[in-house]
Amino acid sequence: MTLLISHPSFLEHDTGDFHPERPDRLRAVEAALADEEFAGLTRLVAPAATIEQLTRVHPQSYVDAILGIRPPPGELVHVDGDTVMSAGSANAARHAAGAVVAAVDGVLRGHARTAFAAVRPPGHHATPDVPGGFCLFNNVAIGALHARAAYGLQRIALIDFDVHHGQGTQAVVESDPDLFYASSHQYPLYPGTGSPRDRGIAGNVVNVALPAGSGSAEFRAAWSERLLPLLDGFTPELVIVSAGFDAHRRDPLAQLDVETEDFVWLTQELLAIADRHAGGRLVSVLEGGYDLAALAESVATHVRTLMRI
Repeated sequence: MTLLISHPSFLEHDTGDFHPERPDRLRAVEAALADEEFAGLTRLVAPAATIEQLTRVHPQSYVDAILGIRPPPGELVHVDGDTVMSAGSANAARHAAGAVVAAVDGVLRGHARTAFAAVRPPGHHATPDVPGGFCLFNNVAIGALHARAAYGLQRIALIDFDVHHGQGTQAVVESDPDLFYASSHQYPLYPGTGSPRDRGIAGNVVNVALPAGSGSAEFRAAWSERLLPLLDGFTPELVIVSAGFDAHRRDPLAQLDVETEDFVWLTQELLAIADRHAGGRLVSVLEGGYDLAALAESVATHVRTLMRI
């Protein structure tokens, strides 16, 4: 069984006209997953993350600051050059983190083997104390530390195939030897991090930087030759995926040439590792993807693969 977790507040996170991380992204995903072939999904409405869950990753002062930004309806606040908050953003961010917590609860309580959290705002660029890259709270890191605190898991892997490096997730993982972070990403590109020289405190960080123009062969080689073997060797008890689909060849914010079928292949490989070490438990969380048709197609094939149909 596969869970699909979302919340109406995600459409109320208004980023303004022409912003690439816009509500239409989620509408495109929702329309794709409304197809009859996805009738077997168990659909849940995301709870709001608790303050305790948020502060496992972010300092109390940071959480208070983000939740305190509530401009009047119709007005926007820029927390950095690219990251925007509206009247509904703080609530959406809290439910986005809560969606991942609920997904972790679902797979660890045995209600499902896999889950997909269709969320916005995304999270992997948010460090413990700095928002950015459209991200406010680090959703996947909050889910990982919830799995540890609530269920006693230790070895948790955070896997990131978004075209942009998740410097926020790496910042959480790199000093904790029982967490593992693996990322493929275009370089040079925002945020300018993700050097292959970054190894973490115990070899628990691994990055593969792909030059602009890299396509299916380079993407699959990065994972099959470097990232997946190290993930397999880590023997995770839970796999959490930052599922960004902006490496797709049609995405307007980057210059990789990855195909939809490459996301299917990687999802299958990640499921195989989850089967070997984690009882099949895998939680996937939406990050980037800014061409609406490519995003909808990629999410549909990703979720179809998670459902094993």
